[in-house]
Amino acid sequence: MKLFDLINKLKTGSRTIRFMLLAFIFLILFSSSVIIIFLMLLLFALQFGPLIMLKPQLLPILTLAIFIFLATILSMIISKHVLHPINDLIYATKEVSKGNFKVQVNHSDGESEIHILQKSFNHMVKELDSIEMFRNDFINEFSHEFKTPIVSIRGFAKQLKNDNIDEAQKNEYIDIIISECNRLANMSTNVLLLSKYESQQIISNQSDFYMDEQIRKCILLLEKEWSDKNINLDLDLVELIYHSDEEMISQVWINLLSNAIKFTPKNGTISVSSSSSGDNVVIKISDTGIGMDTITVERIFDKFYQGDNSHSSVGNGLGLSIVKRIVDLCNGHIDVESSPSKGTTFTVSLPC
Repeated sequence: MKLFDLINKLKTGSRTIRFMLLAFIFLILFSSSVIIIFLMLLLFALQFGPLIMLKPQLLPILTLAIFIFLATILSMIISKHVLHPINDLIYATKEVSKGNFKVQVNHSDGESEIHILQKSFNHMVKELDSIEMFRNDFINEFSHEFKTPIVSIRGFAKQLKNDNIDEAQKNEYIDIIISECNRLANMSTNVLLLSKYESQQIISNQSDFYMDEQIRKCILLLEKEWSDKNINLDLDLVELIYHSDEEMISQVWINLLSNAIKFTPKNGTISVSSSSSGDNVVIKISDTGIGMDTITVERIFDKFYQGDNSHSSVGNGLGLSIVKRIVDLCNGHIDVESSPSKGTTFTVSLPC
C-alpha cells in the first residue's frame, strides 16, 4: 500500500471522523440534559429542602452548573473510547517516522472508514518493513557476491599493464574481464528481479495463455546454449491453458532450463513434460547432469547458494531462488529429486 493510498484513505476517513465528533457532541448534550431533567424532577418529587428554598432566578444557574459538570465527566469517559483509534494512529505514525516499521495498530473487523484506515496503515507498515529487510539482506549478501568478480577484474586489469605478457595472454585476460563483467550484469539483473518478486504479495497482469507453448518459446530462447553442447531435448507437452502473469511464469522455465543446460554434459539429455492432475498443472524438467547430494538439495533454493564449487563461476546462485519465490506467489510447490552423477528432476505443481 503506497503512501498516496493512505492519504486518500485519510481524506475518505475524515467524513467518518466528522460524523463521530458530531455524534459525540450530540450524545454528551443529550445525555446531560436527560440526567439533569431526571435529577431535578426527582428532587422536586422528594421535596428536597434546599432546592425548594432556592430563589427562582438562581435555578437556571444551578442547572447550568450541573450541566457543565455532567458534560465534562461524560466527555472524559466517552472520549477515551471514541478517540482511542485516532490516538493509536497518531502514536503509530510517530513511531514510523522514527524508523520503527514493526508497529501495528490494533483494530477490529469492520467496514467503516476508520477500520479501513487502520487496516491500510498496518498493510503500509508491513510493506515498508519488507523493503527495509530486503535492503539489509541486499547489503549483506550482494556486497559479498559483488566483491569476488570485482577483485578478479582488478587483478587481471593490473596484469594487462605488464609489458612482458604476450598477445595471447592479453586476450585471455581481456576475455576473463569481459566474462566477469557479464557475471556482474547478470547478478544485478537477478537481484533486482528477486527483490521485485519478494516485495510482491499479489499477482497482477494476469491473463490466459498456453503454458506448453510458453515452455517451447523458452527452449528456443536458450537454443544457442543447448545446441553448443549438442544436448538432446525430449519434449512431452500437452496443451495447457493457464491463468497468471505470463512474463513472471516464463522466468520459472528459463531458470530451470538454464540450470539443466548448465550442468548437463555434452551429448546429454533434458526431458520436459507437462500434465494436468486434478486442480493442478504439473511440469517436470529432468536432466542427465552431474546431480546433487542431499546437503545441496536441502539448500538449493537459498539465495547465493552454489553447491558445486567447481561451477560457481558460471552462475550467481539466484536463479532457483527466483523460481521458488514465483512458485510460492502462485500458491504452488516445487520438488527436487537428485543424486550425484544421476541427474536432477524439478517438479513444479501450480494450482489452476
